[in-house]
Amino acid sequence: MKPIANPPNPFTAETRELLGPAAPITPDIFEEQAKTILSHNESPDLPFRWSLNPYRGCFHACAYCYARPTHEYWGFGAGTDFESKLVVKINAAEKLEETFQKPSWQGELIVFSGNTDPYQPLEAEYQLTRRCLELCAKFRNPVGIISKSALLQRDIDLFQELRTRTWIRVYFSIPFISDEVARKVEPQAPSISKRFATLEALAKADIPTVVSIAPVIPGLNEQDIPQILRRAREAGAQDATFILLRLNDNVKNVFIERMTHHFPDRIQKILSRLKEVRQGQTGERIFFKRHHGQGPTWQVISELFEQTYKRLGFPTIAESPVPTTFKRPGPTQLALF
Repeated sequence: MKPIANPPNPFTAETRELLGPAAPITPDIFEEQAKTILSHNESPDLPFRWSLNPYRGCFHACAYCYARPTHEYWGFGAGTDFESKLVVKINAAEKLEETFQKPSWQGELIVFSGNTDPYQPLEAEYQLTRRCLELCAKFRNPVGIISKSALLQRDIDLFQELRTRTWIRVYFSIPFISDEVARKVEPQAPSISKRFATLEALAKADIPTVVSIAPVIPGLNEQDIPQILRRAREAGAQDATFILLRLNDNVKNVFIERMTHHFPDRIQKILSRLKEVRQGQTGERIFFKRHHGQGPTWQVISELFEQTYKRLGFPTIAESPVPTTFKRPGPTQLALF
């Protein structure tokens, strides 16, 4: 990997406005020539086989992020390194086009994310996610997007093209109703207010959207579920889902340290409630069990979601079949001469 450390360019005409307060850290950026760009998922409890992550690590710095241990594979730490030492796969689009040109590729759904946010702040500069999505539109390959970024609004035109030419779903992560609480748990992510505004902008552009309450943190945000669903429905979300917090490996250490700092009066309640729904544990690896809990407390949380969901009249689009639309563009007329 190649480290990048450029001083500000005094001749650039492009400026960018911060979406929130300036972050307290300056990230180290590493550029990488990836050998492949699609990750093959073999988890039977996930509805997709292929995911695409243009970036390793995530500047959003969410305390609960399950992807933190993946940063350890590259010699980095799962804590502050995860949000400050960021790797950019600068040839992501080229590798994706190589994949699309292979006869073996049949046009299966590709989920953008699955590990880190494809619209984290680096995307404003590198535009790798947009370039890859442009290829998906060109080849009519279905896509899903998982993000919590207000930068999604930049690509509404591209999402509309994808909706017309193939299939798209945007899963928007909003696990809290309060900007104040979210800032403590997701310190460098866009505010909750900006996320609802972005969700509304996508819905008004007729982009199929799903609000994802992920994760549910018992003892901290389960009471937010009705308000999140209501505001998401008012903003135009067409479906909703929720996932229980899981603290595997070093995610547990990062989460406990940060939550103890920000919520010293609630951390014991959070851990106690989490163990209650995780059968005495704070993490879970077993397929079909890791995303949900068990027991009376989890039953109450599930019923709160399901009853609110039904009362608000969500039309449930997320499980609609993904069409087979993939098509390699034919040669242009000039290519025939």
